[in-house]
Amino acid sequence: MYKFAFCFFSAFSMASPALLMRVVASAYSVAEKAATIVRNVLAAGDLGIVEKTGANDLQTKADRLVQMSICASLARKFPKVTIIGEEELPADEVTEELIEDGHCEEILKKTCPAQYTEIKEEELVIWVDPLDGTKEYTEGLLDHVTVLIGIAYGGKAIAGVINQPYYNYEAGADAVVGRTIWGVLGIGAFGFKLTEAPAGKHIIVTTRSHSSTLVNDCISALNPDTVIRVGGAGNKIIQLVEGKASAYVFASPGCKKWDTCAPEAILHAVGGKITDIHGNSFQYNKEVKHMNSAGVLATLRNYDYYASRIPNNVKQSLVP
Repeated sequence: MYKFAFCFFSAFSMASPALLMRVVASAYSVAEKAATIVRNVLAAGDLGIVEKTGANDLQTKADRLVQMSICASLARKFPKVTIIGEEELPADEVTEELIEDGHCEEILKKTCPAQYTEIKEEELVIWVDPLDGTKEYTEGLLDHVTVLIGIAYGGKAIAGVINQPYYNYEAGADAVVGRTIWGVLGIGAFGFKLTEAPAGKHIIVTTRSHSSTLVNDCISALNPDTVIRVGGAGNKIIQLVEGKASAYVFASPGCKKWDTCAPEAILHAVGGKITDIHGNSFQYNKEVKHMNSAGVLATLRNYDYYASRIPNNVKQSLVP
């Protein structure tokens, strides 16, 4: 059976919650709608696969429908917010069946951090990856797949929603399938059990389908006990916050802002850190270039240990 959120999706808001909390509460419901679309497309059997820049850069019918759903739903409620999605799509009219106008009441009950209470719509930028792990989706590696909605203010990722449409999908007929994780800086992150990786173990999570000599040389220099290769940036950050990996290392261009914005907010909300390979923070203002051209380094704990071991030749090869 599929998951019904523990939140109530009424169309009525409580007394004047802060804008940020309303956006996050709406993004939660929108992400749940997106998960239903993702599952329905796969169940129907026609993925409508299109190669964008090559065989490892795919787009499916689910990518297209989910992006339309997320962007149109949030734009209808918050018309002055800048929304940037991964897919370049024609400006078609979005059908009402793709619109989600609900919100999560449980999120609205949380107190907005003081530094975010006066934010205006036009100051927010929302970064959307409608289907992170598209290649894995087409190959049936469904637990790699996430829907990412990241919310930035002042160039920083301050809130995020990650939905896993197929979480628990192999657990049997009676299992609840799918979950939604959300977080806000200054409040925390919810929807999962925060767990640290085993002490003294160096477990690296990295790319499954975008490897290279540089990527592998960087990982080798860290002398890992174990290397986990999975798809999706959202999935990799979940590996960190659930204690399955110690560090996410990707010494290559390839990741984009819509891949890292929501995961960064979740990770930072629980005390983790994510940067490029040089240690530079990512910027998420609307004018920024989309590519994270100097790779990704992320940890829940012990960031300095891994950052200090990135080889100089790797850093020299990756220009911010």
